[in-house]
Amino acid sequence: MTAKDAIRIDGKLLPQKDESRLWRYHKPDGLVVSHKDPQGRQTVFEKLREQLPRVVSIGRLDFNTEGLLLLSNDGELARLLELPATGWIRRYRVRAYGKVDDQMLAKLKDGADIEGVRYGPIEAKIDKMQGDNCWLTFAIREGKNREVKKVCEYLGLKVNRLIRTSFGPFVLGDLARGGIEEVPPKMLKEQLGGKFRGSNADRRGKVQRP
Repeated sequence: MTAKDAIRIDGKLLPQKDESRLWRYHKPDGLVVSHKDPQGRQTVFEKLREQLPRVVSIGRLDFNTEGLLLLSNDGELARLLELPATGWIRRYRVRAYGKVDDQMLAKLKDGADIEGVRYGPIEAKIDKMQGDNCWLTFAIREGKNREVKKVCEYLGLKVNRLIRTSFGPFVLGDLARGGIEEVPPKMLKEQLGGKFRGSNADRRGKVQRP
């Protein structure tokens, strides 16, 4: 069975599932990536309710984390994109208080064990030192909960600003803070192959790594 097949029950045609869509959102800090927040803080989904259909996020960003958040109307697509098995790199810009050097960051290439949790290989580099703060770039593949912040604490750094700049082939670019933009279907098809469901596409195929 494919998306081209029509299904009827008691003579009534079942509606076809909407085509998969994906949006890039420049999440500001101060928003929760959840449909409801026990503390009553505003959520991403409340903020975007008038602009989008019902969507789910691909992974999450912390309350104080800014940058690229991917949103989709397709839960299956969202689960596919956030799986570590896709091998997609997440990149972050980090401003942190403290001192660090290239030798310390080089040790992260083999991963790290922190408080009983194993983190996979991390690429990190110093962009610039600014007084008592440093700007770093992190590239991770797994995206464990609060991974960048915990790794920085492990290095003796205190993160005071965290911005996700890319998720696999999808980049923040010059998207304005609070801005949202749909990823063109052509790009989705190029990146996902048969896993992309357009208006009549079926869902066979494998994810293509960037």
